Amino acid sequence: MAIEEHERKALLALARRAVEAAVRGNGPIKPSTDEGILAQTRGCFVTLKNGPHLRGCIGTFQPRAPLGRMICEMALAAATQDPRFYDDPITPSELDQLSVEVSVLSPLELTDDPAALTVGVHGIYIIRGGYAGCFLPEVATDMGWSAREFLDNCCMHKAGLPAGAWRDGGTQVYLFTSEKFQEA
Repeated sequence: MAIEEHERKALLALARRAVEAAVRGNGPIKPSTDEGILAQTRGCFVTLKNGPHLRGCIGTFQPRAPLGRMICEMALAAATQDPRFYDDPITPSELDQLSVEVSVLSPLELTDDPAALTVGVHGIYIIRGGYAGCFLPEVATDMGWSAREFLDNCCMHKAGLPAGAWRDGGTQVYLFTSEKFQEA
């Protein structure tokens, strides 16, 4: 289901407000309504960049609340809790240089044939035991990876598993799609 332009703008504005509140120490915010797209139960990611540099990216596949509230939670987490940036947190003076991206996810679908995924269309979520990792669909195209390289790299660099673990019977591989949009 395609997200309409006015809904994209509303989700981006909500994420922006949540990031600014978090970085300024004003605490979490909530959407003013839980109607329309904001009321749907969908996974989402919020990505923050300063120019080409990643500054935070947090998301969930298992939303505990409507999309509007999850966008607020993920924006706060991307701005203040991404473990890759604990030693270099986003500062209030950086807010004007940040760009906000939102990815709204389809439900996860378990696949019996992970290598049949469509590069650039499908994202992956790999689980085995207590290990898990994911890549959004654009990671494969950004890196120039084949489907197998996409799966291997997710295993090794995100899930902490050996390359090829996605082929093992004890590993679950889920596919999903994503609608990604960013501030102008």
